[in-house]
Amino acid sequence: MAQHLGPLELIGDRWVIGDPTRKDGLSIVLTPEGLEHCRRGEAAPLLAIEWPQFVELKARAAYRRWQATPGGGFVGAFGPAADMGRDGCSLHGILRHPYEPWLARYTHHERVYTGGHVITLKALFDQLTEAKALDRLGDPEWLGTAVAKLSSYGSWYAPKGNRLVKETIQSLGA
Repeated sequence: MAQHLGPLELIGDRWVIGDPTRKDGLSIVLTPEGLEHCRRGEAAPLLAIEWPQFVELKARAAYRRWQATPGGGFVGAFGPAADMGRDGCSLHGILRHPYEPWLARYTHHERVYTGGHVITLKALFDQLTEAKALDRLGDPEWLGTAVAKLSSYGSWYAPKGNRLVKETIQSLGA
């Protein structure tokens, strides 16, 4: 089984977005109940949100670590660049009751995230939001199967990635 899809990585028996091992590392743990925003060295999560609270959830993933810095944001401001700047590595969305925007940052891994993995990860979040099935992100077995199927995708071509993700989550029952 594949162990990662861009910043999404299997650590032990839990799927985590971001690198929790780096100094002051921020990560987002996907649990059956919802997600937990965590900081390395702190026992309790900074924030926990249950899946039904999300109206929408999207992923941002800078391809390289430097792109998620303020300097990367400055460079990204001069063109139609990928996710860059402080929010280049984050999950963002809309929470219900009251409807409000939400954002949680995570720490980039040492490795580079491939274009295919980033496109596919973003499409996975988009398609699960559309299917009203974000809770599938908290099912380690389901997500492991999905990541195994999707991690072999290497193309930069977004429409193909969207189609692949749609077919995969439909075949897995979402």
